[in-house]
Amino acid sequence: MTPGWFWTTLLAVTIAAAAFVVVLGHFWLRAPIAALALYRRHFPEARHERLFLASVAFFTTFLVARGMAYAIAAGMGPFRNVRVGSVHVHHLVWGILVLLGVGLAWLGQVGIGAGDGSRAASRVTAVLYGVAAALTLDEFALWLHLADVYWSPQGRLSVEVALLFGSLLAVLTGGGRFFHAMARESLLLLRRRGV
Repeated sequence: MTPGWFWTTLLAVTIAAAAFVVVLGHFWLRAPIAALALYRRHFPEARHERLFLASVAFFTTFLVARGMAYAIAAGMGPFRNVRVGSVHVHHLVWGILVLLGVGLAWLGQVGIGAGDGSRAASRVTAVLYGVAAALTLDEFALWLHLADVYWSPQGRLSVEVALLFGSLLAVLTGGGRFFHAMARESLLLLRRRGV
């Protein structure tokens, strides 16, 4: 089905993400005002915040979608393929529908992060964009080959394209500086408290 390197990489990324979430969660719980100030300092303008939120949503959704697809293929857990009659509705369909919805909202200048628009709507549309892009690109090989090649060698192209796009989002975001500063602030907080 899927090569061993993929699951090793996925496990390593999941462990690193879990460790980061624990440190981040500790920081947010122990010093929420400092965490919020740090976030606002790194994302004062809506454009960078939207890129950051889309990037986080993209990578999170990609990992969850891959994990659920594996669980479905292995017959584990409560997950099953979505079917309408005899048609298997792939998750790229949901991604495309959400992308169309976000695009329509942005055409109507809802949630674009500019002017007098709502910052909350801007955040929601950015997250939805990241989720939808991940769902769509996770099945890139399917729409390129017009065949269900998710678990075949051609399906690896989906992973490569998704990682390339996600990397582009992350680079444009500049979120690495925020994550680095958050980790540094968390460690300083832990030292001050004697942990």
